[in-house]
Amino acid sequence: MVDDEPRLRRVLVRLLEGEGFTCSEAGSGTEALEMMHHEPVPLVISDLRMPQMDGVTLLREILARWPDTAVTAVAEVESAVACLQLGALDYVAKPFHLDEVRARVMQALDKRRLILENRMYQHQLEERVQEQAHRIEELSLERLQALVHFLEEKDPYTRGHSVRVANYSLGIARQLQLDQEVIDLIALGAELHDIGKIGVSEAVLHKAGKLSDTEYRHIMEHPVIGARILEPLMRDAPGALAIVRSHHERLDGKGFPDGLRGDAIPFEVRVVTVADSFDAMTSVRPYRPALSVQRATQELEDMQGVQFDPRAVAAFLAAFPDRAALPVTAPEARPLHLPARPVEARRT
Repeated sequence: MVDDEPRLRRVLVRLLEGEGFTCSEAGSGTEALEMMHHEPVPLVISDLRMPQMDGVTLLREILARWPDTAVTAVAEVESAVACLQLGALDYVAKPFHLDEVRARVMQALDKRRLILENRMYQHQLEERVQEQAHRIEELSLERLQALVHFLEEKDPYTRGHSVRVANYSLGIARQLQLDQEVIDLIALGAELHDIGKIGVSEAVLHKAGKLSDTEYRHIMEHPVIGARILEPLMRDAPGALAIVRSHHERLDGKGFPDGLRGDAIPFEVRVVTVADSFDAMTSVRPYRPALSVQRATQELEDMQGVQFDPRAVAAFLAAFPDRAALPVTAPEARPLHLPARPVEARRT
């Protein structure tokens, strides 16, 4: 209760204490603010005409500092309406009647309760919507991961490729002591990096001979296709999405699909590029035999700073010192009539 007239304050305090409320008194706006710093209250009833700080200034201060506090102005109708426009929840017109004060206080507290409940409901609703949307995205990504594994199971030449790339990428990321959040993004992007091959002709994917320029350009569309598929589901994981789109980029700018160069390629992408290339080189493909682990390791070292990030290569070598024991693939051999493409253009 804020009023510079002690007699009026006491009348209102006795009235409301009789209704079961606990009341505090302040003789000015300045005193009221000092009291609220120590103990905020749900409702302030304030006169407008007071020395030191008038009720309008007090109203503004309370709304700025304690927006959950309701303010009821005690004033003539004209002044009270102006207070309502500033944010007061209600007013008591002068001269006031005790019954009216009692009703206005109850009404103001009811309004405040409804406002707070509505705000809480909106907040909880937003949280529930976000949780539901996140769960839908998780389920969609889980289905896409299952789809990647299904597609690879149909092809003896890529069976298990995405899981191995994810494991190699995790090893590199942990060796580099990256943040766990980055490691999780790398694992997700690595596992989904080839999902765009769903949009590539199987005849081209499984062609045993040399690809024409048109066929090669077609197969190298899979990063863009994959990014387009995943973009609606991975708005909160741009690092993982970058892996899907850019895992065929090279440090020298001669990669696909955007010709990114050097640091323009996100580091998460450079990690997965090393893992992807090693697994591709040590796997049998329709168009070439598998390289030995030793030869593939040499390719990684030779192409440091040109195709591969030296830090990622060094981390891969440190994370997997016993590379001869790595789970490289060796599907049934089939006739291969042409040598492999050079490493800078090798299909993966």
